[in-house]
Amino acid sequence: MVAINKWRTQKIEKINMKKSALLVASILLTFLLGNIALGAQKNRKPNVVFFLVDDLGWSDVGCYGSTFHETPNIDRLAKEGMLFDNAYATCHVCSPSRASILTGKYPARTDLTEWLRGRPERDFEKLHSAQKLMSLPDEEITLAETFKQHGYATANYGKAHLSKDPKTYGFDEAITGWVRSYYHPFSPQYEKTLPAKKGDYYTDKLTDAALDFIERNKDRPFFVHLEHFAVHDPIQGRKDLVEKYEKKLAAMPRKKGPEYILEPNPDGPALSKDELKALEEEDALNLHQDKRVWWVKQKQDNVEFAGMLEATDESLGRIRAKLNELGLAENTIVIFTGDNGGMSASNQYRGVHHPQKTLNSRFASSNLPLRGAKGWNYEGGIRVPLVVHWPGQIKINSTSHAVVTGTDYYPTLLEMMGLPAKPKQHVDGKSFVPALKGKAHDRGAIYWHFPHYSNHGYQSPGGAIRLGNHKLLEYYENGSVQLFDLENDLGEQNDLSKAKPEITKKLLKMLRDWRREVDAKMPYPKTATSKPAKGSRVTKPNNDRRSGSNLATDVATFAPGWKVRDWGGPAMKPGLRTQWDGRNKVLLTHPRSKTVPCVLFRKFNVPAGKKTTLELEVTNNPKGNWKLVVLVNDKEAFSKDIEETKWQQVQIDLSQYAGKSVAIELQNRATGWSHEAAYWSRIKIVHMHR
Repeated sequence: MVAINKWRTQKIEKINMKKSALLVASILLTFLLGNIALGAQKNRKPNVVFFLVDDLGWSDVGCYGSTFHETPNIDRLAKEGMLFDNAYATCHVCSPSRASILTGKYPARTDLTEWLRGRPERDFEKLHSAQKLMSLPDEEITLAETFKQHGYATANYGKAHLSKDPKTYGFDEAITGWVRSYYHPFSPQYEKTLPAKKGDYYTDKLTDAALDFIERNKDRPFFVHLEHFAVHDPIQGRKDLVEKYEKKLAAMPRKKGPEYILEPNPDGPALSKDELKALEEEDALNLHQDKRVWWVKQKQDNVEFAGMLEATDESLGRIRAKLNELGLAENTIVIFTGDNGGMSASNQYRGVHHPQKTLNSRFASSNLPLRGAKGWNYEGGIRVPLVVHWPGQIKINSTSHAVVTGTDYYPTLLEMMGLPAKPKQHVDGKSFVPALKGKAHDRGAIYWHFPHYSNHGYQSPGGAIRLGNHKLLEYYENGSVQLFDLENDLGEQNDLSKAKPEITKKLLKMLRDWRREVDAKMPYPKTATSKPAKGSRVTKPNNDRRSGSNLATDVATFAPGWKVRDWGGPAMKPGLRTQWDGRNKVLLTHPRSKTVPCVLFRKFNVPAGKKTTLELEVTNNPKGNWKLVVLVNDKEAFSKDIEETKWQQVQIDLSQYAGKSVAIELQNRATGWSHEAAYWSRIKIVHMHR
């Protein structure tokens, strides 16, 4: 028995020894496999998230000085990375600057010099726009294609805006298109590619798509080009965030200074203070167009824009949270920037003598202390925020004063990833890795060329050069030149072109020599026999009386006391109809654009002791629909999509305003962009004795 017990004991000891050995081996194996995995992760090429925000101004985010907008995730990225305070877009509008990021080439070299499709030529302009391309050429080897050659999964989400499917330019996946509304439905382009439901917000859904791509490609290097449509118009914030900023604004003391100022054309005759004051008081389109002046916003107080921006900031936070969740954060380069300056000047012409809600839909933000806006070669149009997060490679919470521009991302990213440069491709780019490493980085001169008139001002076509702290602007219509010292005059208020003739002469020669080098296409004078250049858009004149030239008269005839502004759609021939759909004497109106409604408006005193009702009868074109919005004293009193192709009666009780003066707006808003006409058979204010 003793022998048996001894044998059992020895057996158990042997078994335990084997178990211990197996346990040790298992631990060692796990350790080795972990090290192998870590080594593989360490040796894997870094992922890249290029986070591009549309129309984001240099001073719109907290880390660049904004006190009204809240951008905690962008600010955190800056604290954990490097902020650049001299970063530029290669153009003051979107398509050219986006093409430069992907190609490493200036717009002047590729001839993609304007946003696509571009703005039509206008009669008052003295120059024809230069010849231009209407899409990025297929033969260009893009940054995305180079990534693919090195095993990267590539995706493009948002506003590509190069007129072709991004898959043409090396992206494996793409969900892109124009946005008509930030709330679902976003636009027909997204119905199949970005499934959503009523109440969904576009920026959030686009982020969902990017997160899904990252999740599916976590085991291989990836390049995500997230081109947020925000904060481009329509300026439409997420409702919960808009409410937040409404409360914030209400609690803030009112800022001193003007809400808007008029900026004249620096290439035209100087305007006196009295002339500017008169134009400020009367901002009719024809007057401002004749004098070439444009309104520019001076304060950051747009609650809709603030809500849009914070939703975009949340998107960045969600992307980074996903990278952390997947263990990819330390091996992912994040670049945050904008495609051009902020939209402190409205898209197309917009006056400022309107209700605040209307102004908030047109003017995004203020670019101060920078001058100008998107569409201009002043700093407000071309200087952009730039934050780079490169874990373990750069000094955190640091600021670089190095000058960089959009052509530089291509060679910089290749060097960051240890990939060979492609100098024949990114010919205009220069890697700013030395700046990221805290070393001196002399970029040399950077250039701009915009041979067109812009949507965002009546300034002449022109170009610019920055060398060191000096920046020179040249205008092509009358040959005017401006010179600024950006170190001492960031707001570009003190023109030094005459005070420093030698510097002016030097920079002007460099700019012109560069244009010849890249074969930059130039605008040219209009003559009796000249024709628009290839690629230009021209609006054909419509001499029909119903084209809208007499719309104000037609409105006054149809509905005495009412006036009209911001009408458009000459092809629909706005004005009076003798008959339409069983009704006689019908008024047709049409929005000016996708985002700017046609507005019928008037003021009147609501009598006391009577019931007063605004009565409307409206319908839509069988080929389209529109939204009717009624504002009373700048507050929405009624809103409805008119899409049933039948006459609809609307009655709005105004009795609550008895004894008071009211201002009423009837807005004909676009819901798409096809046959957005409104047909009115009745616009009448009815008084009844109680």
